Amino acid sequence: MSQSVSERLRQAAAPIWEKCLHHPFVTAIGDGTLPVEKFQYFMLQDYLYLFDYAKVFALGVVKAQDRALMQTFSQNVNAILNGEMNIHRAYMQRLGITEEQVSAVQPALDNLSYTHYMMAVADMGGPMEIVASILACSWSYAEIGQALAKIPGAADHPFYGEWIKSYASEDYAATNQALIDLMDELAEGASEAQFDRLAEIFVNCSRYELGFWDMAWEMRP
Repeated sequence: MSQSVSERLRQAAAPIWEKCLHHPFVTAIGDGTLPVEKFQYFMLQDYLYLFDYAKVFALGVVKAQDRALMQTFSQNVNAILNGEMNIHRAYMQRLGITEEQVSAVQPALDNLSYTHYMMAVADMGGPMEIVASILACSWSYAEIGQALAKIPGAADHPFYGEWIKSYASEDYAATNQALIDLMDELAEGASEAQFDRLAEIFVNCSRYELGFWDMAWEMRP
C-alpha cells in the first residue's frame, strides 16, 4: 500500500522532528526543570508567532475556490485566535504579564524569518502549499505534547502541566488530524514535482520549528 502525501512529508522531516522532540527546551518542560524566564520568553515569542500563523490561514480563505474550504481555513483562524492563544493568555496572567508588556515585545529574528517564510509561501502558492507550511507546526506540537504526556507526572506538573495537557488533548489532536486529512485531500493526484515543492516547504518549516526551540533555549533577540 502506497504512502499518503502526509506520511511522505512526515518521513522527509523525521530527522528534524527527532531533534525537536529531544531538544533541551522540550525535555526540560517534560521534567519540570525549565527556567521560568526561558518559558516566559518562549510564550511571548510564540504568542507573536500565532498572530502571523493565523494570517497564513486567512490567506487560505483568500486563495480557496469553494465555500467549504474557505470555512475550513476560517474556522482555523478562529481556533488560533480564540483557542490556542488562550493557553498563552492564561500563562501570561500567571506570570503577571500585562497586555501593555506583550505589545512592547519585539519578535526575535528567528521568529520573523519563520513567519515571513510562511507568508511568502502562502502569497505565492495555493491552498495545498499553504497547508504544507502550516502543518509542520501543528503536527510537531501534537507529537511533542503526546510524548511529554507519557512521562510519569509531567502532565501534573503545577506549572508546565497545563501546557503539556493542552497540546496532548483530544481536541488538539482532532484539529491537527483534520489538517493532515486536508493536506492529503488537497494533494490527491499531485505530481512528483508538486510533491517535491510540498516537501521543500514542509521540511523548511520543520527546520524553522527546530530553530524556534533553539531561539527559546538561548533567548536570542
